[in-house]
Amino acid sequence: MCPPPKILVCQSKIFVGMLRSLYGRLERLATGFTTRSDIGPARDANDVSDDRHAPPNKRKKKDEEEEEDLNDANYDEFTGYGGSLCGKDPYDKDDEEADAIYDEIDKRMDEKRREYREQRLRYELEHYRQERPKIQQMFTDLKRELAQVSENDWSSIPDVGDARNRKQRNPRAERFTPLPDSILAHNLGGENVTTLDPNSGMASMMPGTQTGMLTPSGDLDLRKIGQARNTLMGMRLNQVSDAVGGQTVVDPKGYLTDLQSMIPQYGGDINDVKKARLLLKSVRETNPNHPPAWIASARLEEVTGKIQSARNLIMKGCEMCPKSEDVWLEAARLQPPEMARAVIAQSVQAIPHSPRIWIKAADLETELKAKKRVFRKALEQIPNSELLWKLAVELEDEEDAKILLSRAVECCPTSVDLWLALARLETYENSRKVLNKARENNPKDRQIWITAAKLEEANGNESLVTKIIERAISTLQANMVDINRDFWIKDAQEAEHAGAVLTCQSIVRNVIGHNVEDEDRKHTWMEDADQCASQGAFECARAIYSHALTIFPKKKSVWLAAAHFERSHGTRESLETLLQQAVHNCPTEETLWLMGAKSKWLAGDVPAARSILALAFKANSNSEEIWLAAVKLESENNEYERARRILAKARSQAATPKVMMKSSHLEWALGNLELAKSLLNEGIKQFPDFAKLWMMKGKILEQQNDDEAAWDVYKESIKKCTSSIPLWRLSSALEERKGKLVTARATLEKSRVRNPMNDELWLLAIRLELNNGNREVSRSLMARALQECPSSGILWAQAVFLEDPAQRKSKSVDALKRCQDDAHVVLAVSKMFWMEGKKNKAREWFNKTVKIDPDLGDAWAWFYKMELMFGTPEQQQECMNRCVTAEPHHGEHWCAVSKHINNWRKKTEEVLKIVTEKLPIPVMNREVY
Repeated sequence: MCPPPKILVCQSKIFVGMLRSLYGRLERLATGFTTRSDIGPARDANDVSDDRHAPPNKRKKKDEEEEEDLNDANYDEFTGYGGSLCGKDPYDKDDEEADAIYDEIDKRMDEKRREYREQRLRYELEHYRQERPKIQQMFTDLKRELAQVSENDWSSIPDVGDARNRKQRNPRAERFTPLPDSILAHNLGGENVTTLDPNSGMASMMPGTQTGMLTPSGDLDLRKIGQARNTLMGMRLNQVSDAVGGQTVVDPKGYLTDLQSMIPQYGGDINDVKKARLLLKSVRETNPNHPPAWIASARLEEVTGKIQSARNLIMKGCEMCPKSEDVWLEAARLQPPEMARAVIAQSVQAIPHSPRIWIKAADLETELKAKKRVFRKALEQIPNSELLWKLAVELEDEEDAKILLSRAVECCPTSVDLWLALARLETYENSRKVLNKARENNPKDRQIWITAAKLEEANGNESLVTKIIERAISTLQANMVDINRDFWIKDAQEAEHAGAVLTCQSIVRNVIGHNVEDEDRKHTWMEDADQCASQGAFECARAIYSHALTIFPKKKSVWLAAAHFERSHGTRESLETLLQQAVHNCPTEETLWLMGAKSKWLAGDVPAARSILALAFKANSNSEEIWLAAVKLESENNEYERARRILAKARSQAATPKVMMKSSHLEWALGNLELAKSLLNEGIKQFPDFAKLWMMKGKILEQQNDDEAAWDVYKESIKKCTSSIPLWRLSSALEERKGKLVTARATLEKSRVRNPMNDELWLLAIRLELNNGNREVSRSLMARALQECPSSGILWAQAVFLEDPAQRKSKSVDALKRCQDDAHVVLAVSKMFWMEGKKNKAREWFNKTVKIDPDLGDAWAWFYKMELMFGTPEQQQECMNRCVTAEPHHGEHWCAVSKHINNWRKKTEEVLKIVTEKLPIPVMNREVY
């Protein structure tokens, strides 16, 4: 690096100091000034030039045309010159056509990439909104969480502190400006100022100050001004009076109240109203004969509270569009009643053939006679209006209506409604004539034929009903009318609701097979019958089943469907009649025989039930179901010896596992334990893999307090029936009662190995730990169980109550998401609402539970217990009746009672009461239900 240059020390001159002081003074003087050279030109370089301030010799003349720049510098090989070469030439049709063609080409080229361009624009906009969301969107989740904040949390939020500085928090005292002596001199007397000083300049603003408004001192008296104002207001109010009655039209006291009623109720932006008003004005001026423009303008003024402006506009619209009924109707709506009548009178003269105008005229009349007179004048002008005839007939009594309808069908011969209305008012003979004339004028309408069939049925001519319907279908088909079976079935349902059962059945028989393929008939007809039954048209459904049985007399499924329908919606006689025909056509169907025997038994006719079962034995000699039904019939009627003989005969002829089980169960119920055990041993030898025989033997040994023998039976049975969950449950329960918890755990672990992914075994293990106080172990088992069985309803129901009370609601939400339609989960939620004291909510969820699974007895028991505690007697009886109708068979608590040997003959009502008594009341700290 080179060394820095040496500083040359020069001998200073005298004038150098003078220059320095001069420059310093100039700098101080020019400190606050800025010149044009400092900031540059006032206009941007790219701005369009403005010649308004140019020198006179350089200004452009308005009429002077711009010279074209044809230099080579302004020429491009592709686009040509920058200016227009033909700017001075005239613009003719060829130029216009060429421009149109180029515009179409440009438009076409633009459409090729429009979709991609718009899609990219939307993507960029969404991306921009995601990167830079609004503040309102950024705090949406926080606002949603505010709904869960409790009242205590709100009250515990601290108040906002004062973050201002000390001077702002502690401002100085207010400052007062002293008043001048002139104001103090005026107030020496202690009175208020009631005058104005004429010299102050205020008097020149008040007209008439030289008449009587001045005080003797020359000041303006404000009291007299107020009195004069009140007098002038009173005079103006008195001028608005009725010249005839002398009563004031405007109430002075309610004047301001009336003004309040005139405040417009429109709450939108006034700028939008102005824009709409200008737009509609433009539309009216552009096309004054456009009715919607006048209607929209009037309604805009009406919405904004300017009713008079709306009336003026719509009346102007009536002048411009005299043939538009919409404009006239809008004008009548906006006018008061008296003026509306005048408007309608003008509209009738302008459009005498508009039914809507005449209907509006009738609506404006208040008296019945005036309405009738309007409709008659309308019918003179428009005799072929079906709507006017109907409205006119509605106002008349029966005799006058009959006369009007006679004239109406002459003027409107194609109106089916008028013909049918006339037929309903006439006598039987005249109605037949009217319907015949109606068929001649309307050969393609089915309603006339159906009405004729109803008429014959109502007058006892049942034989003609079927003939009329058959002739109707053939005639309509001859006239090329499509027979739509859905429409005809709806007509049959309407006929049933009207009481015409024969007409309904005839329609179904003649129409049900139309447009249905042979292979689809059975399936389609069963769907039609179910749909009719769901809509309450039971006769239609019965007719469909009857027709299906004539076509398929050997189909067991059709007979069963018809029998179930009669059992649900028919009488006992109709069910028994159907079952007699069913067993005659399908003698090998055991269910039909059993339904017939049960119907007789429920009716109290035990001998008839025995005879039906005897006939069933002949048709099905070795049927297990019929044997067991006969045993049940005898045992329910206390004929135990006959039941034993039947079972002995069944064991000798058809020894099945169920027969052996029923034989031992009967002896067990009658107290013959040793005979029951011998029968069970015999059955186990023949059927070692039938789990129920092992279970019954173990329960009998437990009843005899021989737990060791029972345990041995369970251990042996588990080896034979490894997939029987009840056997594993009985074995582990016995070990738990004996205090062998380790053995019980081992048994359940072994059962889960033999039967993987079984939720009942997991639930047994969880409850085993809960019953012995191992809450944390039960929770870990529950986590493993839900991993293996994630959609198990009984596990999720137990998981809800394993949580602390504060977390149960969130757990129940998770359970409902996993098992939305599971009855056990819904039942758990119902009990949770009961714990929280929400009785109505709990009742709603109990109803939902029994609808999802009416066979779940535990749900009915919990429901009935809540009704007993909080419901009315009507609600309790309703719950009981619904449970008896459903006849539940499943449920942990329900089966524990219903399958107990001491309750073997209990009815559903008795079992429900026993289970309800044993159920605990739901409380927050309970974990097992």
